[in-house]
Amino acid sequence: MARGIPRAVLDGLAAVPLFSACTKAELRMIAGLGAEIEVPAGKVLAEQGKTGREFCLIMNGRARCLIDGQVVATLGPRDFFGEMSLLDHGPRHATVISDEPMTLLVLNVNEFNQMLDESPTIAKKLLLSFVARERANAALRH
Repeated sequence: MARGIPRAVLDGLAAVPLFSACTKAELRMIAGLGAEIEVPAGKVLAEQGKTGREFCLIMNGRARCLIDGQVVATLGPRDFFGEMSLLDHGPRHATVISDEPMTLLVLNVNEFNQMLDESPTIAKKLLLSFVARERANAALRH
């Protein structure tokens, strides 16, 4: 599929736990999807209660994740967000705000679905991540 992708990009994707079990072909497919974007510090990347339209993988930089205005996590390189809204078409569960300049790999809903359709390994890891996040969120509510 996507040829000429720098080895550093493929190695970077392979280091992301979500993609660690992917084949080289799957990594090339993922690298060919979406767009890499730069965002400044203080940018709202996802807003709790709003409809989500993209999946974001943090390539570098840090962000904070808030639920009901309370910081519940710090996100950094290799972390991702936005998958829940793309899976169920529901509102965002959290707000994510960049704490410093960041580079994100952003996939729209069609690209995200293509990634899941073409890589069952990623779909399974996403499901496990979703369950872990839901359990953590439930623990915060109790």
